[in-house]
Amino acid sequence: MSRAWIVSDLGWGDSGKGTTVDFLCRAHDVKLVVRWNGGSQAGHRVVLDDGRAHVFSQLGAGSFAGARTHLAETVLVDPLALAVEARVFGDVLDRVTIAASARVITPFHVAANQVRELARRDAAHGTCGCGIGETVADALAHPDDVVRARDLVGDRAALMRKLGDAQDRLVASLGDALRATERDPRAQHARGILTLLRARDSDALAERIASLGDARVIDDDAIDASLRSEAVVLEGAQGVLLDQDVGVTPPHVTWSRCTTHAAAEWLDAHRFSGERERYGVMRTYATRHGAGPFPTEARELEALLPEPAANERWQGRFRVGWLDPDHLRYAIEKSPIDALVVTHIDRLGALLVRDGVPTDPAAWLRWLAAAVATPIAITSHGPTARDKRTMAG
Repeated sequence: MSRAWIVSDLGWGDSGKGTTVDFLCRAHDVKLVVRWNGGSQAGHRVVLDDGRAHVFSQLGAGSFAGARTHLAETVLVDPLALAVEARVFGDVLDRVTIAASARVITPFHVAANQVRELARRDAAHGTCGCGIGETVADALAHPDDVVRARDLVGDRAALMRKLGDAQDRLVASLGDALRATERDPRAQHARGILTLLRARDSDALAERIASLGDARVIDDDAIDASLRSEAVVLEGAQGVLLDQDVGVTPPHVTWSRCTTHAAAEWLDAHRFSGERERYGVMRTYATRHGAGPFPTEARELEALLPEPAANERWQGRFRVGWLDPDHLRYAIEKSPIDALVVTHIDRLGALLVRDGVPTDPAAWLRWLAAAVATPIAITSHGPTARDKRTMAG
């Protein structure tokens, strides 16, 4: 019987989903990873023993382990960014499949996202600048007109018309934002895409967007067949505290369902009948990337907990703070799991003792399991698969 591991994040993202997926694929010889939410804004870092590393955006984080990637119908696909990632990683598009009904992020959605965020100035939402919210909003308002993966392998003239219509809709919605960013040099590239590039006249643009190389756009029957015959890891994006429905700090949330309920619904829709294990990934301390309330933020911890590539142009500063058991319990309530995956165990020694919480790893893990009444399945003591440990029981 087939088996599925669901990997979700119990925080605001950045907890270690990528390294967890890589470990599960290696430990259980899994050859299929399904991305079931989010889109090209994901950044799941995997490090190999030889020091090679990749931050996975749309490719599944099991790619180093030889796993194929399927981008589900609930994922927002950016074909231009996918082509770039595939080239950087080694041109692996022949191991990628995309659901035919998946919504497509166009350059116009990306540009609209960036213009709108810059226009917010001090009230910025902390977007990733990848066009996620713009694509979702456009699809909700114009479900029959949004570009979907099936359009990339369909009639080229029809694709150009859809691109042009999307451009017109977005420009019409951006009147105030375009005026507010007229003199902002950071917005000039995005404004040029929106107002100077003419999608209906640009066969070259349509060619680039439609050029997926060897990636295959498939229907439900094809992925259903795979799920009946092999194990799968479902790789979540973002985190429960950013979920569009249960996230704790709107408007600083994502346009995506990040809970295990969403992953389970996807498996149910594809008639998956195998065993399921739901893992909630968390760090030994709290993190938040970019804007939004962060009640346990502790600036004094930043120097003690350095982060690779900590700051990003659109999201902003990578922030750290104390672990909040209340937030963890809330996340587990909203996103039920069978066990925890705890990463960054090796950072415990850098933490200051606070409120009597131990910093010895064994004692800290016992404290955590009791605090959230949830067993721990995997601990991570470093960035590679070799640094992972499975817990007895």
